[in-house]
Amino acid sequence: MSFQPQFPGIFDPDKGARPARGSDSAQPRQADRRMPATEKQMNYARILARKTGADLPKGIENDRTALSDWIDSHKAPVHDGPFAAYPSAKQVAFAERIARLKRRDVPEECFRDKTLMSRWIDGNKPR
Repeated sequence: MSFQPQFPGIFDPDKGARPARGSDSAQPRQADRRMPATEKQMNYARILARKTGADLPKGIENDRTALSDWIDSHKAPVHDGPFAAYPSAKQVAFAERIARLKRRDVPEECFRDKTLMSRWIDGNKPR
């Protein structure tokens, strides 16, 4: 038989209980702590602003998430065309380099679908 002590009212704020970290007013929540934008993010945003003629909002360098949203809304749209599903030249070159190291061929269907190529690369990367 085990003894389980009872502590009535242990979590009552009237008796001095404080909220756990990250809840209510004890500590600021993770979402409330804004991370500053990275230097790469800022450089890319400046390039986009120059290309599109849009101005960066004031104070956006202090909020990584807001800058990311701004970048997403101002970057060029993804092309939808007959070659949109094909793997990139970098993907093909990387896959061929892996194939040479592993002394095997890249399957032909991988050259027609970037998702298949990505899966083949992930499954065959040298570790």
